[in-house]
Amino acid sequence: MTPSTPHFTSPRIRPLVLAAAALCALAPGLARAQGFPDKPITFIVPFAAGSATDQLARAIGQAVTNDSKVSVVVDNKPGANSFIGAQAAAKARPDGYTVFITTNTTQSANEHLFKKLPYDPVKDFVPLTALGRGGQIMVVNPALPVSSVADFIKLAKSRPGKLSFGSGSSSSRVAGEQFKQMTGTYILNIPYKSNPPAVTDLLGGQIDMMITDMATGLPQVKAGKLKALGVSTRQRSPLAPDVPTIAEAGVKGYEMTYWFAAYAPAGTPADVVAKLADMLARAARSSSAAPFYQSSGTEIFTSNPEELRKFQADETLKWGKIIKAAGIEPE
Repeated sequence: MTPSTPHFTSPRIRPLVLAAAALCALAPGLARAQGFPDKPITFIVPFAAGSATDQLARAIGQAVTNDSKVSVVVDNKPGANSFIGAQAAAKARPDGYTVFITTNTTQSANEHLFKKLPYDPVKDFVPLTALGRGGQIMVVNPALPVSSVADFIKLAKSRPGKLSFGSGSSSSRVAGEQFKQMTGTYILNIPYKSNPPAVTDLLGGQIDMMITDMATGLPQVKAGKLKALGVSTRQRSPLAPDVPTIAEAGVKGYEMTYWFAAYAPAGTPADVVAKLADMLARAARSSSAAPFYQSSGTEIFTSNPEELRKFQADETLKWGKIIKAAGIEPE
């Protein structure tokens, strides 16, 4: 008779076996986190080169390279109301080597602006960290015969449907629609893939006004190519202290801000998510990224993944209320 294989049932031995099994289960994750990243990381940006989000992504990417010695490639995928970039990021391999650098446009506003999205802003992504928040600036072509927000409102009311504003993001679109609703004006919205091409048309006189991010609009104001009428924040910007807030200029209660954040595709391992979140938050707070924040008037605002998850949920509710108040119907 063949003796049976002995079973280790000793109370002293069983904990050792369980501990060894647990270590074996953890080993792949530990090795993965320790070795990550060991090749270039791609930042997908759903807006065009030169946009505020693009500028931020490049600043953060350089800071990551300086800190971790890992190359970062910025892949701009603008168009279709930022759907193209969001879809590409959502479908990317969830291995930590693709990061979605985006804004409230894709993650909070779009679901209230469109009846159907080709991506899910919650289920398709894992939050990493917030990266910043800022305000917008109302700019016009210098040839337009206005010098203030009040002048613009008066002109718009005298020419209903004749003036236009450009929008290259949900933030700029909602800012313009909210301005229309609060001032009782009828101004045509001309949509663009991103804010930089809209600014180009504003410079050329094809459109009359924009409420755009400071990173895109302020350099043109400082160069004397565009005229600033107001800023969308509650307080004046230290970058343009002579420009009044839109509320201060006569549109009582007007305020509009936007935010940047980083996400990974759903399914990215938790240990890699933790490492990415820390890496990106450090990059945002680094001296390498400081010039972008200072020149664009963007506030440094970082978080852990769970804080970003809650912030996004709160912002989605807020943007829903803003969009409804602005009288915008989902397309």
